[in-house]
Amino acid sequence: MRVAEARATPSVKARVVGRLTPRTPEGTTTIVPVFRRALRSGALWVEVGVPVLPNGTTGWVQRATLGGYGFVGSRLDISLANLRATLYHGSKRVFTAPIGVGRSKWPTPTGRFIIRNKLTKYASAMYGPLAFGTTARSAVLTDWPAGGFVGIHGTDQPRLIPGQISHGCIRLRNGDILRLARLMPIGTPVTIR
Repeated sequence: MRVAEARATPSVKARVVGRLTPRTPEGTTTIVPVFRRALRSGALWVEVGVPVLPNGTTGWVQRATLGGYGFVGSRLDISLANLRATLYHGSKRVFTAPIGVGRSKWPTPTGRFIIRNKLTKYASAMYGPLAFGTTARSAVLTDWPAGGFVGIHGTDQPRLIPGQISHGCIRLRNGDILRLARLMPIGTPVTIR
């Protein structure tokens, strides 16, 4: 991927709604979900998810600015009401676990997102052995590093799970996050409801 300005419509003259860069703030390759395509003035454009506030923002970029496409056959469902994460491969449920989510003053954002990276260099007692970065962003804690991206990670307080215990991130017990890491690829769509 090259640096690209995502636009409101498939036109170089359209309003810019966000900017895509080749690397995430954590130094991993940027990936974006692709929703549809359009041919305009001989150029192929694709509508992509743009990881900016408000969550759910989409924009159009020329296809040539992106790298290769990939298909992911899994999806992760996060239920805030049931405090549960469930991973599906196709229609088959392959993982489920209780979770911790954001407190009412720091809510976990709802919507459709993707898993943008798997991070092990941030392993710590507080965050557990690894974290998944998502494209979800906190609308409340925008001063977080890199602007408030929501993660899915382990915890040093497993006894608090399930519950409303975080600043917006989704917490799993360390054994569960390690199990999820073996099953869930980067690029997996995530629905938080």
